[in-house]
This record gives sequence, structure tokens and C-alpha cells, in this order.
Amino acid sequence: MTVLIFNHQTGRMERHERQPNEALPYAGGTLSAGELRGRSDSEIIWTDRRALEAWNRTRTAWGQPIYVGYAFRRIGEGGHADQSQHYAGVAFDVAQNLPLEQRDRLRELAASLGVWSYVEPKSLTPTWVHMDARQGPPACAAGYPMLREGSRGVYVATLQDALNTADITGMAVDGVFGPNTRRGVVAFQRQNGLNPDGIVGCATWQALTSQVNGVLRRTGEYVFTG
Repeated sequence: MTVLIFNHQTGRMERHERQPNEALPYAGGTLSAGELRGRSDSEIIWTDRRALEAWNRTRTAWGQPIYVGYAFRRIGEGGHADQSQHYAGVAFDVAQNLPLEQRDRLRELAASLGVWSYVEPKSLTPTWVHMDARQGPPACAAGYPMLREGSRGVYVATLQDALNTADITGMAVDGVFGPNTRRGVVAFQRQNGLNPDGIVGCATWQALTSQVNGVLRRTGEYVFTG
């Protein structure tokens, strides 16, 4: 499978080819491509270096394997809120197999390390630990950041995949917001009565993600289209 990784140190999207059982870069050999892909059927997935390094720090501090119940997911496959960080490839739901006491200790450890942007409180996810390396500030009260031509990263890949799912472009998913991505955004904005400025702010994110979230699950189509 293809793994796109945004490297925040170089500002570039890296492209890696991995078998599901092969380890991912930047994760200290403790996370495989298949674990990140999780329940998704996609042959291309994306994440960023910060998320993988946060995983490595957490796994090293924990000192033993961490079961990954849910990680990457294409927005068309659904299963989460419209602007879930799982669709951006930077969220992990883990430790579903652990007893309550150990799960609580892992949650406390993840929060104490300071490497994750968000660790969900036990009151919201009592039977698993959610941790993510989301990028901010969000364009809405929560969710994804504003994007425009020149942007790079996992949220651009999520945007491109969502536009493909909405049958807007048929573009390659590469995480780079170039002229073709901008044309796709403008086309979507026009079709949905939005200001066609080519900038993906709150209104565009809300319209696009609500329209395509889970659409592949509803139609039975789980084949990657990018």
C-alpha cells in the first residue's frame, strides 16, 4: 500500500510503499502500515511525522505493545464525526483489550507526555483511549484548519479524497494544494451556493464533510478513487 507522510521538518509530503506488516517510518518500528490503516479498505493512507513520533514516544514510555483498534479511515467510509481526525490519519483509538485500570494508566501516560494535541477524557471514551496529533487552529469551533492554494499536509489529502468522493475532480491524492485542487474546491463551492474563493474555511469544510461522510458505506463502494 502507499503511505503519504507529511514531514513537518521539511514541509514536504513523503511517499512510502509498505506491505501491511511492514513498519512505518518515524514510529520506532512499533507501528505497522496495517495497524495504521486499521479497518479501512484504502490502498493509500496518510498521516504525518508528528503523529508517528508521538506514537513512538508513547509506545516507548509504555514499554509494551499497544493494541490499535481504530486509526486511519477515509471520510467516505464513515464511522466518525464529519471532521474526525481519523480521516486525517492522525488519530488512534487504542487499548480496547486492556482491563480498565491499565487503560486508565495508558490514558494518563499519553496525556502526561505532552506529545499529543488531544487525549480524550475517560468520560467520553471509557472503553478505549483516544489520542490525536491534530493541527490547529481549526477553521470552525473544532475540526480541520483553513486550507488554500499552497497548503500541504494530511488535511489537504483529506480534502482531495473528499472532493473525489463527491465526484468533483477525480484528482490524485498527494497532500499538495495546487491549481487542480483549487479548481475542485471552486467547483464544489459553486455547486453548493458557497463563495467560490477557492479557500477551504469553515463553511466549505462543513458542507463537504457532511455531504461525503459515510457515503461509501451507504453505497457499498469501498474502492479508493484517487
